[in-house]
Amino acid sequence: MRHVLVLGGTTEGRALAAALAELPSLRVTSSLAGRVAEPRLPAGEVRIGGFGGPDGLAAWLRTERVAAVVDATHPFAAGMSRNAALAAAATDVPLLVLRRPGWATVDGDRWHRVPSLAAAAELLPALGRRVFLTTGRQGIGTFAHLDGLHFLARSVDPPEPPLPTALEVLLDRGPFTLDGERALLRGHRIDVLVTKDSGGAATAPKLTAARELGLPVVVVERPPLPAGVPAAPDVPTATHWLQQLP
Repeated sequence: MRHVLVLGGTTEGRALAAALAELPSLRVTSSLAGRVAEPRLPAGEVRIGGFGGPDGLAAWLRTERVAAVVDATHPFAAGMSRNAALAAAATDVPLLVLRRPGWATVDGDRWHRVPSLAAAAELLPALGRRVFLTTGRQGIGTFAHLDGLHFLARSVDPPEPPLPTALEVLLDRGPFTLDGERALLRGHRIDVLVTKDSGGAATAPKLTAARELGLPVVVVERPPLPAGVPAAPDVPTATHWLQQLP
């Protein structure tokens, strides 16, 4: 059996692990970062926690005789993607990045694309006063200095300081419905949305709701993929890539 390591924690990572678990020729291990208190566990073997940087990951690949790695981490997990590329290069283990396509604008959108959370924070005061933050709990501290704004932040687990003075935290996990997002934006009188370009359908309804209400949306662009690493947009393409490996 060929051993495949899936760097997961995403919907795509779980779907890929489920698909690979059905193939008798493969042994699949999913690695989760451990940043969510109660993660949704994928099929197959699971390990939780970091590897200790690219050298630690390379050592694990050698010890576990891994035949291929699929980086199915979050599109903004740039550090893990970089470590995976370095470890794969050091061990000559084939690496594929599985990344869902990013979101695209449609007629009626009022998007402001920015390169970072810091740039989003700089832009916000000119766009609105009641902000819906959907950037994950680890990035909320970037907005802590904006005392003149009121924030509603949605995350799976509670955020840690520093935090904005006027902050309401909504603990929830997608997928979200369009009706639910409409009600949330109206009920909290949101006038600007901030999100990362995560892509996918699970959290996309907020973009439709914002468009219907004519709200500006600040979209943080994705970091680039590691140079020279092939990428797949979906689970079938990634599965085919694995099956074609010699």
